[in-house]
Amino acid sequence: MKNLLILLLLLAGMTSCEKAWLPKPPGYNKIDLPKHAYTRLIGAYPYQLDFSTSSQVEPDSFNLKEKAWINLNYQDFGAKVHLTYKKIDGTNTKFEKLSNDAFKLTAKHQIKAYGIEEGVLITPNGYTAVVAELSGEVPTQFQFFVTDSTNHFLRGAVYFNTAMKNDSLAPVIEYIKIDMTHLMNSVKFVD
Repeated sequence: MKNLLILLLLLAGMTSCEKAWLPKPPGYNKIDLPKHAYTRLIGAYPYQLDFSTSSQVEPDSFNLKEKAWINLNYQDFGAKVHLTYKKIDGTNTKFEKLSNDAFKLTAKHQIKAYGIEEGVLITPNGYTAVVAELSGEVPTQFQFFVTDSTNHFLRGAVYFNTAMKNDSLAPVIEYIKIDMTHLMNSVKFVD
């Protein structure tokens, strides 16, 4: 009788669990993001701006003759924001050419981008900022430029040093977007 009871309990236990066991899907590492904090850019640049204390300012190594070009290196996130500056002089360097170049650089990503959303805003200092947010597996998810359209043109683009899928980087991308929005709103050109 005791053996029969054990056998019935085992059979009931085996047949009551109809759900098949499946392994858990691979997850992503948890990313601890610091609180947003900013400091003012100090140096002999034709612009002033606030940048994130989570990044370090580095001279741009791509074009050494452009002293006003810098990178904001988010070392902990494997990301860089490339900032390029051009003085608008109306003859050799015109606003139309600089803005068209910025739009062309964004449009080059249409091959892999699911979508590109653009927006225009006026900063607290009265400058025009154009923002492009790209979705999909693109190397840069956020690009912008800030200009007074007569003398100064500052362009920025966020790049990651990794081939990870952008959905796993989404929290970092959103974090840096907030920093770039603060940066754009803090830009002040120096004559």
